[in-house]
Amino acid sequence: MDYPLWHGFADMGAVTASGPFVVTRGEGAYIWDADGNRHLDATAGLWFTNVGHGRTEIATAVADQLSSLAHCSGFGDLTSDVTLTLARRLEAIAPVPGSKIFFTSGGSDSIDSAVKLARRYWHEQGRPEKKTVVSRTKAYHGMHVAGTALSGLPPNREGYGEFMPDAETVDWDDAKSLLGLIERVGADNIAAFFCEPIIGAGGIYLPPDGYLTEVREICRDHDVLFVADEVVTGFGRIGGGAWFASSRFDLQPDMITTAKGLTSGYVPMGALFVAPHIAEPFFAGGVWWRHGYTYGGHAGAAAAAMANLDIIEREGLLDEAARLEDELAEHLAPLGDLPAVAEVRTGLGVVTAVQLADPAQAPGAVVALRKHGVSTRAAGQGALQISPSFVMTTEQVADLADRIGAALR
Repeated sequence: MDYPLWHGFADMGAVTASGPFVVTRGEGAYIWDADGNRHLDATAGLWFTNVGHGRTEIATAVADQLSSLAHCSGFGDLTSDVTLTLARRLEAIAPVPGSKIFFTSGGSDSIDSAVKLARRYWHEQGRPEKKTVVSRTKAYHGMHVAGTALSGLPPNREGYGEFMPDAETVDWDDAKSLLGLIERVGADNIAAFFCEPIIGAGGIYLPPDGYLTEVREICRDHDVLFVADEVVTGFGRIGGGAWFASSRFDLQPDMITTAKGLTSGYVPMGALFVAPHIAEPFFAGGVWWRHGYTYGGHAGAAAAAMANLDIIEREGLLDEAARLEDELAEHLAPLGDLPAVAEVRTGLGVVTAVQLADPAQAPGAVVALRKHGVSTRAAGQGALQISPSFVMTTEQVADLADRIGAALR
């Protein structure tokens, strides 16, 4: 019991019994453990290291910014120059032209901000009864109060009681389930529908053909705000050469929640993209949205984001993500023939799952993969997460597939 660190999402009894997996450095698509062993980082940290590890350009940008101004408050009329510059840059790539950018400290913050803004927006429209927020089974929307209430993963809600009575879930893969809820609860009572374009932590599930377009139209037809949760898929991970899934599928969402790839995880930062018609009541004058974070729009984080976006654009990493979409499918699909594997879910973005036939074997598989030089994690019900950085080469993809196959055999 002398181990001091409390890990997130962990059985700490097991961690203290076996010892932690300690990572000491990273470079490109690789990380090294405390014993000096090199591992292919199959998860890009936690979906976020889009530009790869060891980018001194980002570290230098942060150091330079901290040396001049670490941060100032973003409340009232205050901001830093780099934060404003970043907001303009994000507005230029936003799927909805003219979007406003509200900065947060991470993905969970972005979700809670979207829930509060959705309710407050309807209040300003004279419809305060529109409070219910809706998500899907298998969905993960962070671990703040609103995100926990929205979770479609029952274990993430167990033991906390009811955080929000006005939260509902519908089937993750059936648009008619959303329509049925709207008809049952009443559109006049529903504020927003939260949708991950690809379900991430819930097991890496790709949307059925036409699903995203259909739920978007249902929301539009019934005056329900559509919130695209792109904490995972944003900033290129959706593939197809697009910055966001909302662009790739022309969703025109009312809000987009982001984080992770915004800075490639070099420092914490999130952002909520707000379509102009949602922001209008608050920008017209006389209305305060009494919400914000001490570190929202942090100047050092903004500098990291700017350097990160520079790398993505300069090195054509959106195109590299499109390449990886195809190569991961090509090299990982044959793993589906192994007895230990139920299916391999690929074909959309740099987001892939190797689903084990026996979910109970997932923790052991993660340990076995480390012995074969691969760092990954279990997601959902026994799925091995494969979501590497965009700098992973063709040769490294083939090597990754070989190593996974060897471990699972």
